[in-house]
This record gives sequence, structure tokens and C-alpha cells, in this order.
Amino acid sequence: LTAIPVGFVAGLFGIGGGLITVPFLFFIFNSLGIDQEYVMHLAVGTSFAIIIPTSAVSVITHHKYNAVDFNIVKSYGGFIVLGVVFGIIFAASLKTKTLVLFFSIVIFLLSIYLLLLKEKEKSVVLEIKLHLKIVLGFLVGFVSALMGIGGAIMNVPILKFFGYTINKAIGSAAAIGFLIALSGALGFLITGIYLKTNIPLSIGFINIPAFLIFIPITSFMARIGARTVHSIDKNRISKYFGFFLFIIALKFLYEYFKL
Repeated sequence: LTAIPVGFVAGLFGIGGGLITVPFLFFIFNSLGIDQEYVMHLAVGTSFAIIIPTSAVSVITHHKYNAVDFNIVKSYGGFIVLGVVFGIIFAASLKTKTLVLFFSIVIFLLSIYLLLLKEKEKSVVLEIKLHLKIVLGFLVGFVSALMGIGGAIMNVPILKFFGYTINKAIGSAAAIGFLIALSGALGFLITGIYLKTNIPLSIGFINIPAFLIFIPITSFMARIGARTVHSIDKNRISKYFGFFLFIIALKFLYEYFKL
């Protein structure tokens, strides 16, 4: 049931689906009695693994609509991967409670941004300077690693700020999200093994049953979502998504005070 909206929204926004996957996996793993110390790490690591094939399907579909700028993916993506590596190292030293609070705050800020966002009529693409690519790329990668997301929720607004159309921003962000997911999944796999977590039916911080159940459904739904985004009112969808994130942020804050 969780995989259906995750896949659809992944294709729709190019986000990879982590913003929905992480909260649901957190509650699922929590209800299964997974070690409290590692429950959020497992949710984040598994989310990254799920994003890999989901974002690949999303990118292929967006590419058919000529909505992926591979130049920005190559020139900007490397700095994001660097941020992911540092984020994973930092995340390994954090407790679940800290990760939950961080997740809540970032989601809350992003929900406010999406609720206030207005579409621009003109779309003149500006060149992103190297120093901005380094700083923004590192920050996006670092935050994505802590949250188990493909980074598009930050990259779409960034690319739109530099003049990309919403469709091209979403398609390009989906491609960058694939790089984030690949490096993130590998990182959480390795750190989980290194910390000798011994979580049932998991390798490192990746839960195998959750991965196998999600993949076919999210991949199928991502294709539908990616097609849909090219024929809908983006402003309205952005508002709905912002409201959804606001609810998720409140729910996680509630969980934070319970932990």
C-alpha cells in the first residue's frame, strides 16, 4: 500500500520517493520491534536502495519528454555525491532521536517553501557558477544522506531559481537523485556492516524484504507519475505536496517528543 503512492509521487516530482518512504518505513520497522538505536538508520538506508531502480525508471520516462539536462547532472552531481559521503559518516554517529528531529525540521521548512512557491512565466536558464555548484551540491548531498531522499525536493527549487522550467528541473533532479541513491545505499550498507548491527533480514542498514516488496510497485508507479506530470497544473500539485509534507513534519515532531 505504501509503495503505490511512493512510486507515483517519485515520478511526478522526480523526488525518488524517500520523503514518503522514510516515514512509512520508520513506522513499519518500529512496529516490528527493530532496535530503537538503529530504526531510523534502517529506514533511511532501505529508502536509498528503493530509490535506485525507482529513479532510474523515472529518469528514462522524463528523458522521453526531453526533460533531462545531463550536462547539469554531470557538472553538479559529483559535488552532491561528495556531500552524501560526508552525510553518511555523520549520520552513523547520530542516534535515532537526533535523526528524527533533523528530518522533521527540514521537512517542515520545505513544506512552507512549496506552499508559498509560485510558478514563473519566463524560463531563462542562467549559468550556475562553479563555487555555487560546490556549495549547493555539498549541502544537498549532505542533507539527502541524513534524510534518505533523492535530493530533488531541494534540487527542483534550486534549478527553478536558475531558470529551468518545472518539467526540466524535475527530470534533471530525478537523474541527480539516482546518483544520490546509489552512493547513499552503498554507504549505509557499508556503515551498517561496519557497526555490526545484526538487524533481522537486513544487510547493513538495508532491509531485504522491504526492498523486494517495494521495487516492482514503485518502479511501475514511477512511470505513470512521470507521464502524468507533463499534463497537469504544477502550481496546484506543489501546494498539495507542500501540505502533505507539513503533516509528515508534524507527525515526526510528535514521534520525536515520544522517543
